[in-house]
Amino acid sequence: MAKSQTDTEQPTPPAPAWATLVATFFGAGRLRPGPGTWGSLATVLLWWLLASHLPPPARLPIILGLIVIVVAIGIPAATLEERGCGKKDPGHVVIDEVAGQLVTFIACPIVWQALLAGFILFRVFDIVKPPPVRMLEKLPGGTGIVVDDVGAGVYALIVLQLLLHFRVLP
Repeated sequence: MAKSQTDTEQPTPPAPAWATLVATFFGAGRLRPGPGTWGSLATVLLWWLLASHLPPPARLPIILGLIVIVVAIGIPAATLEERGCGKKDPGHVVIDEVAGQLVTFIACPIVWQALLAGFILFRVFDIVKPPPVRMLEKLPGGTGIVVDDVGAGVYALIVLQLLLHFRVLP
């Protein structure tokens, strides 16, 4: 008797604990409603806390280093979590919001008005995904999950810097 296809398929093992922890940004992605918003908000608060204790000249290299680390660790973590849960771009994976939100804050002053504007701008661009950001979602696995949010962060960064340049924000 031939085996059916369901008899030969192996269940996908869950992602390793480190990948789930990173992909959900230490559980922020499990919060409801709007896990992406919670991931972004956690990033804003942690960046404010860290940056407000750094000398201003250190902020740019630190945020750039954080972005590299988050993307480098976030892509494999998101890939493993996506495979482990069996869903394409699962909502509880928010390490992508962390990366995109950090990109938004490159060279941003640490004042509440700029941080709030950056948070709102990133969330809008992350949800709307203007071209070519939407196309980046089609990249495979964690790369597509993370890189499209980095693209949304670039859009938010540009608009935020224009608002700062033209003194719409302090």
